[in-house]
Amino acid sequence: MSYNASDSLPRPLPAVTLDDVRGAQKMLSGVARMTAMAHNHHLSQLLGAPVHLKCENLQRTGSFKLRGAYVRIAGLMPEERAAGVVAASAGNHAQGVALASSLLGVRSTVFMPVGAPLPKVAATRDYGAEVRLHGQVVDETLAAAQEYAEATGAVFIHPFDHPDIVAGQGTLGLEILEQCPEVRTIVVGIGGGGLAAGIAVAVKAVRPDVRVIGVQAEGAAAYPPSLEAGRPVSVPHPTTMADGIKVGRPGDVPFQLVRGLVDEVRTVSENALSSALLLCLERAKMVVEPAGASPVAALLSEPGAFEGPVVALLSGGNVDPLLMQRVLTHGMAAAGRYLSLRVRLTDRPGALASIAEVLSVADANVLDVGHVRTDPRLGLTEVEVELHLETKGPAHCAEVGAALRSAGYTVIAPAIG
Repeated sequence: MSYNASDSLPRPLPAVTLDDVRGAQKMLSGVARMTAMAHNHHLSQLLGAPVHLKCENLQRTGSFKLRGAYVRIAGLMPEERAAGVVAASAGNHAQGVALASSLLGVRSTVFMPVGAPLPKVAATRDYGAEVRLHGQVVDETLAAAQEYAEATGAVFIHPFDHPDIVAGQGTLGLEILEQCPEVRTIVVGIGGGGLAAGIAVAVKAVRPDVRVIGVQAEGAAAYPPSLEAGRPVSVPHPTTMADGIKVGRPGDVPFQLVRGLVDEVRTVSENALSSALLLCLERAKMVVEPAGASPVAALLSEPGAFEGPVVALLSGGNVDPLLMQRVLTHGMAAAGRYLSLRVRLTDRPGALASIAEVLSVADANVLDVGHVRTDPRLGLTEVEVELHLETKGPAHCAEVGAALRSAGYTVIAPAIG
């Protein structure tokens, strides 16, 4: 699904300018890397046009967040730096603030949810921040950080709702234009909107002909109703595996810029996100978190909607290994590469080996086998075997089922996925 920002109310003047982004780029020289731009053959074939991946998952701290955090903290007055900074985040912003503060010699305190992935907590500490675990959800953590700021005088570093943050993230737009001057469409994930807003400011000022398209998860899509209303609107209880873009309300500063400069905001399903993450891993050899894979999910969902050359921004790669395992399993199921079925057969020695032979010939990989002997529907000498198989896709699933039937087996309730 998509929403065309150009259909909204008259466009406001931007609060962040190209000069701000260029100033941020100079400030970030020697701090943030110019990450690689990689052509992707598979996506290019799918779209019928060149597709390039901007690999910001390879940035220091594993995401783009260092850019905005460094520019924001570097711009503080000496007395503000002396008071220290505080932030709230489940991961990427936390690490960006921690490293930026350490580089600038500023004391940082980062509040993280109690259930934050341990690798992200450890990384934030390693970058130099004092980590405080508070709250079960980010909103509770955010409130605790703001209370800390009021009590101590520390400067609260918002993850997206500040002009300096937007300008820092906008440096990615300048890099994209430098690395791929022929680009016609840039696709970027949107949470609070700081990244998309900054990129749009930079790109539209230099190349107004380039389309900038934002992507949100369907279960956490606050921008479409906000753009319809002409003001930031909260979405209660946002839900998505892509925690990097799971934001319930757009920021005031980025909203005005997205509304005025971003051409379109699209939404993608959880299936599309997991399939995109799997594609990044298999076809691009890139470890990407679900939020970072959201632009690829949009390309997979409607490849004919994008004019090439296309640049899809992989915004981050900080994914918890346990979540990665679940998401990859989900992605393989969404791609039709799992087949679950039950086969009824006579309960005798060698019966399971015979099924295994059929599956071997059909080139299906057995992941798990279960026996059911107590179902009242079964005869005295019958058993049902539940099979979980890895296949090559939906067509192969059908071939495996047909091979079992041809061998004389009764296949009960096959289910792909």
